[in-house]
Amino acid sequence: MTLLVIIIILAFIFDYINGFHDAANSIATIVSTKVLTPFQAVLWAAVFNFAAFFIAKYVIGEFKVANSVASSVFEQFITLKVILCGLVAAITWNLFTWWLGIPSSSSHTLIGGFIGAALTASGGNFAVINYHKVLPTVYFIVLAPLIGMIVAFVITLIIVNVCRKANPYRAESWFKRLQLASSAALSLGHGSNDAQKVMGIIAAAMVSAGYIDSIKSMPDWIPLSCFTCIALGTMSGGWKIVKTMGTRITKVTPLEGVAAETSGAITLFLTEHLGIPASTTHVITGAIMGVGATKRLSAVRWGVTVSLLWAWVLTIPISGLLAAVTYFIVNLFI
Repeated sequence: MTLLVIIIILAFIFDYINGFHDAANSIATIVSTKVLTPFQAVLWAAVFNFAAFFIAKYVIGEFKVANSVASSVFEQFITLKVILCGLVAAITWNLFTWWLGIPSSSSHTLIGGFIGAALTASGGNFAVINYHKVLPTVYFIVLAPLIGMIVAFVITLIIVNVCRKANPYRAESWFKRLQLASSAALSLGHGSNDAQKVMGIIAAAMVSAGYIDSIKSMPDWIPLSCFTCIALGTMSGGWKIVKTMGTRITKVTPLEGVAAETSGAITLFLTEHLGIPASTTHVITGAIMGVGATKRLSAVRWGVTVSLLWAWVLTIPISGLLAAVTYFIVNLFI
């Protein structure tokens, strides 16, 4: 019981960190275009992060992403110790990348930590991994930013052609208003996708401890708490990553902000429908690259994106290694 309580508390801490680590994803473009101040932007994003609970619960009617995370390791190999070590590794990597200002994926660090701890506990038995659930997540390390980039590229071209005769001043004024809606949609997608990952971990812990039979019988206080934690984390901001996302990849206008955020929201809602825990970080980065590429390829600072790509590729294996080391240490005491 004590270990389960510790896991739930750590899960909420991870969810909170996820919020301020990924706040940049929701607010970077709307801050860089000066539509909202940073303080206004995090409040705006936090409200819609929490509102995503009602979309997932009452509109979609199920938590597919939570189920995918909980099922990334086969149930017979899941123990409270495995979950604890996976969470510790995920928190460590998230804080490290936040400190460096690298927008890494909270989703992938959580899954990597979970798998790394399970592999260590089983003596390196790769049969612990549910490849049916894990491989789509791995594929979307590439597909998520690619989809975000293509959709943003197309949306930007459509908007530019439709509005080419519009008065520039009036058009910018309208796009600033529209960016409030596109940013809200992106925050809904972010909240719904990311809060569910922590729900999946808590549900897996409660199943392992024998308190519930499956994720479908998860009590309502778990999703409500998870959505609250990620919203509070978003309100805390993540200004180092905002700078990377909002200015270092490419300069973004309100028009391009609308295109990038709309693309990000579409991609996130698609992955949620498919039950794939995609990275909000990857999606919005790809979308920002897409709007930049409509001007010219040189408008995108590809050197920055290459360094981000390395962080994305390394997140799962490094999180797995951190979890393995954590498991060896924890095993000495528990």
